[in-house]
Amino acid sequence: MALFLLYESASGYALFEAHGLDEIGQNTEAVRNSVSDLNRFGKVVQLRSFNPFTSALDALKQCNAVSEGILTDELRTVLETNLPKVKEGKKAKFSLGVSDPKIGSQISEVTKLPCQSNEFVSELLRGVRLHFDTFVGDLKAGDLEKAQLGLGHSYSRAKVKFNVNRVDNMVIQAIFLLDTLDKDINSFSMRVREWYSWHFPELVKIVNDNYLYAKVSKYIEDKAKLTEDKIPGLTEIVGDEDKAKEIVEAAKASMGQDLSPVDLINVQQFAQRVMDLSEYRKNLYDYLVAKMNDIAPNLASLIGEVVGARLISHAGSLTNLAKCPSSTLQILGAEKALFRALKTRGNTPKYGLIFHSSFIGRASAKNKGRMARYLANKCSIASRIDCFSERGTTVFGEKLREQVEERLDFYDKGVAPRKNIDVMQSAIESAENKDTEMETEAPAEVSGKKSKKKKQKAAADEGGDMILDKPTKVTNGDAVEDHKSEKKKKKKEKRKLEQETEQDDQAEDDGANGVVSEQDGTAKKKKNKKVNNVVETGEESKKKKKKSKKETE
Repeated sequence: MALFLLYESASGYALFEAHGLDEIGQNTEAVRNSVSDLNRFGKVVQLRSFNPFTSALDALKQCNAVSEGILTDELRTVLETNLPKVKEGKKAKFSLGVSDPKIGSQISEVTKLPCQSNEFVSELLRGVRLHFDTFVGDLKAGDLEKAQLGLGHSYSRAKVKFNVNRVDNMVIQAIFLLDTLDKDINSFSMRVREWYSWHFPELVKIVNDNYLYAKVSKYIEDKAKLTEDKIPGLTEIVGDEDKAKEIVEAAKASMGQDLSPVDLINVQQFAQRVMDLSEYRKNLYDYLVAKMNDIAPNLASLIGEVVGARLISHAGSLTNLAKCPSSTLQILGAEKALFRALKTRGNTPKYGLIFHSSFIGRASAKNKGRMARYLANKCSIASRIDCFSERGTTVFGEKLREQVEERLDFYDKGVAPRKNIDVMQSAIESAENKDTEMETEAPAEVSGKKSKKKKQKAAADEGGDMILDKPTKVTNGDAVEDHKSEKKKKKKEKRKLEQETEQDDQAEDDGANGVVSEQDGTAKKKKNKKVNNVVETGEESKKKKKKSKKETE
């Protein structure tokens, strides 16, 4: 049976035909020995066809497809044109050797060509790769190396490309740094306590918090200089006036030794460093919360930002966590206990990192295992939604959290929880409603602005008509001031009308593609006509009202 070899190089697809395999034998050792010798290997393997890629983008596309096990149209045409055709209902008298079994199975499914991928074929392809320059004579020296380098860079760049807002690596680094900062701040604050206790040992029992202790020690400096004048400053730091007075009284009767100014300066500097570290820890926690809401909002709303970040970091990435079944997620972080239990044939652990969730702590002792299993199930669902959904919403996480709460009530009080189908349907509906609201918000704002402008114009026109309709009567010199104010209002509204008509005419002139200079005169005539029409309508309305009054008299 004839054997053809498919070789995917950086510059194109190459098909080789291996004939006379009896000379080197069908075992891999014989092939390994013959690969180094070009004269011997060249007699066995010969180039059948070479189809170069059209561009670097085409090479990247083909490389990505082959690595994912997808048969492209270009590769299919290469195989169909260069390989012998197989009649329907008959077996092929040849086989195609490929390096990757994924692409081999895809080729055999689509084209019905028999493919094989084994150690013997891989050794033959290794020889092809070694002597590829000599097989393809059209390639110049250094062309293949340049193509390989360019394709390698573009392929790795395309694999590394990701959405900047959904970088789970940042969450992994942040949670690692948060854990190390917690350890460092604890050890440094203990060092501050021990160091400053030589000078003021009574302060340790009064102030328990590490951050507040560092702040107070920096504020006090020398205990001999601590007087009642510093009580307001201490109350701001400690938050309790009685505690501040207690610190002042303890400083007066302190048993600590005196420190030199240089020693005090070093203590103050170290206390300041501890304060800076604790403040940075707060900022880092806020950053982690914001990142988790961007990357895994449903997981964060279900189990919390810190526990969710620990699960992602332990799994390696959000995708790896989404691939984990709920049973694996349940004991994630308790691998040592699991393997020890398997080795000693003892009880396996019920929970790992998931134990730090508040739900496990709220459950009773007999229901902790059940609660951990149920919570792991919901966490796996939330992680898959976060990983594979295009739009990030917290709707599913909130609904899953409600389900966990209902399950807690069921274990404690016996209240029957809702069905999973109903909860998920309501979550999908609310998510769709949110999406439609987001889509309608943007055009609604634009249409709202336009409608406001139209309403303002209509109100101004109506106001102008109403004012012109009102007859101004002055009898026996009364209401002169009202008459003047009405005149001023009329003038202002006439000006507004003229300005609006000017703006409308300018907009019409700008929208038309005619000559601007010829349209200026017509625009002015239009303005004068509009103003005259408004005045005429006002005068006509006055005459009508006068006639109606005379008829009534």
